[in-house]
Amino acid sequence: MLSLPVMISHGGPVLWLILLIGAVALGVFVERFLHCHRAQINSLEFLNGVKTVLRRENVIEALSICDATPGPVARLVKTAILNRDNGRERVREALEEAGLAEVPRLEEKLNLMATITQIAPLLGLLGTILGFIQTFMKMQEAGLHAHVGLLATGIWQALICAAAGLAVAIPAHAGYNYLVSRVNSIVLDMERAATEAVNIVSEGSAAKEA
Repeated sequence: MLSLPVMISHGGPVLWLILLIGAVALGVFVERFLHCHRAQINSLEFLNGVKTVLRRENVIEALSICDATPGPVARLVKTAILNRDNGRERVREALEEAGLAEVPRLEEKLNLMATITQIAPLLGLLGTILGFIQTFMKMQEAGLHAHVGLLATGIWQALICAAAGLAVAIPAHAGYNYLVSRVNSIVLDMERAATEAVNIVSEGSAAKEA
């Protein structure tokens, strides 16, 4: 099996570009994975804790819990608490606005991942074509005296670039789909939490009026 240094030395300039975007894809995946990991909390447990505190009419403690809890769910609940005296409809509107602001944060850099999954195999194809162009140029120059050793460089470049493009695109595509599923899961949690938050602050307002 070929070692990595040998492959790099025979891959040509396009291979370096493929390796670069592969490193970018890895960096984006790790950063987004950690972001999603921090953003996804046990929303049911969190909401129950906030609900218990609000029943004691301790709004400051409820806000402190929201501030201490990472992720968009906690920020949505905080928004609901801050707007609790403005009526149920206003709370809903505030949560919708806050939710629209949170989703782009979750989806940040996913377009970059999607772009890399699309261009990596195309770069591999470009390297393959350039490698074969180099091979045919050497064949033309050598004429009848062409031999395998003379043509090997271009063939190496063609095959290595094709393999590298696929090697980057396949895991990048899998990573992109995984991140999209995590984001969808968090958005679903946000929707459920927003509905529950409206009910929680409405109960508190009703109890206060009573």
